[in-house]
Amino acid sequence: MTEQEGTAQGGTPRADDRAAPSGTAPYPAGYRSHASVYREKRTEQSGDHVFCSGTAAGAAPLIGHLPQLVTDPWTFLTSLPAYGDLVTVRIGPSRLHMVCDPGLLHQVLVDDRTFDKGGPLFDKAREVLGDGLPACPHARHRRLRRLVQPAFHPGRMPGYARLMSEQIAHVMDHWRDDQPVDALAVAHEIATGIATSTMFSTQLDAVTMAETRRCVQIAMAGIYRRLLTPGLLERLPTPANRSYDRARAQLHRTVDRIVDRAGNGRGGYEDLLTILIDAGSAGPDGLTRREMTDQVVSFFVSGITSVASALAWALHLVTEQREIAEGLYAEADAVVGGRVAAYEDLPRLDLTRRFLTETVRLYPPGWIFTRRVSSDTRLAGRLLPAGSVLAYSPYVLHRRPDLFPRPERFDPGRWLPDRATAVPQHAYVPFGAGPRKCIGEAFTLTQATLALASITSRWKLSSAGGHAVRPALRATLVPRRLHLRLHRRH
Repeated sequence: MTEQEGTAQGGTPRADDRAAPSGTAPYPAGYRSHASVYREKRTEQSGDHVFCSGTAAGAAPLIGHLPQLVTDPWTFLTSLPAYGDLVTVRIGPSRLHMVCDPGLLHQVLVDDRTFDKGGPLFDKAREVLGDGLPACPHARHRRLRRLVQPAFHPGRMPGYARLMSEQIAHVMDHWRDDQPVDALAVAHEIATGIATSTMFSTQLDAVTMAETRRCVQIAMAGIYRRLLTPGLLERLPTPANRSYDRARAQLHRTVDRIVDRAGNGRGGYEDLLTILIDAGSAGPDGLTRREMTDQVVSFFVSGITSVASALAWALHLVTEQREIAEGLYAEADAVVGGRVAAYEDLPRLDLTRRFLTETVRLYPPGWIFTRRVSSDTRLAGRLLPAGSVLAYSPYVLHRRPDLFPRPERFDPGRWLPDRATAVPQHAYVPFGAGPRKCIGEAFTLTQATLALASITSRWKLSSAGGHAVRPALRATLVPRRLHLRLHRRH
């Protein structure tokens, strides 16, 4: 098997010098002529770059760009870089400013005081996550990160990985030859098992595990739906609103019950909850009970959704990219050999790692994020008053043809050492950057790598759907109706 190679480009071009896009990214006509595209053009010099701001076309009276964001947000969002590096989008009477350039985004992400966690997405996410580390404002972040950082120390990864491998084996042991499976459900089952085993000293029973997976999926679907819903409609007793409220309450009841009965880590192994309990006893600056619960819910939900997304899309791509998949199977045979992958195998799973890196480029679990401006500031020549809302999308950046040649093409070879250096700086941001970069990045990628290597070591996958696989409208990017069939290899 040989991976297809392409030509990578380096550097982020000046906005006025961009070439017309190639591939399938739906940029509008007029991309070459900024005079015709930037109706409200403003520029700002930053180092060697000139950043431009503009306004997206196609806003409808009263509702703005809401129809595009409801029906097919990914096509709409990937059209925005043609309008500028900072593009104004209307959602009803509100406006948000979409950051479409990696250099400009880096300015935003490293200045988390000015560009604070907030805006519609995180305001809704806090309904589920509370003030956990992923969603808390700048004023609380540094203290909380210091207290929970020990749980993600690299020295703990071998212990976590052992539990990850056990959970992967537990799920696969129930599979049978020629079995059809829902790939997202399988990925959620693996991710939920890993989350419970690494976070809690006690396992959840099978019924609670299944209910928890369901609650997480309902909550993530509800966050995105409520992101686009007027506040008044959120309070109506519709079936969707009642289901969301029940799922959110059930998640917190489950976590509260676990925290209440938490004891010491098993066999000298400290799970994440034990570490947080220790942080709660760290004097007057330690975690309060509410903060502890919020951290557990945040890590639990974020860990499940990010791993499930990456793994489900990777399984889909195994069935779609047959030539590359043959190399994946060969690597699993050589390194894992029919058993379950272990922490010690990770350095030799090179193609598996690059396969996942490219999967997350095309399908980043967190595909859109918002920030709120805390004080008047200028960005890309535009004055942003305090309270303004910014948004950015790894999905958009990862599919820009001037940053990633032939962006719609799945190409793990992009991440070979001699080609990865050509990826423009700050262009690959599936886990964010700056002070708020995801604390669980290594934790997530370790789970996904072990799971993908274990599955391809024992099972060959084929499609069982017969229809195009598209993303579901959720706060996390997941495939809708992804049905696969398992064929035993070992």
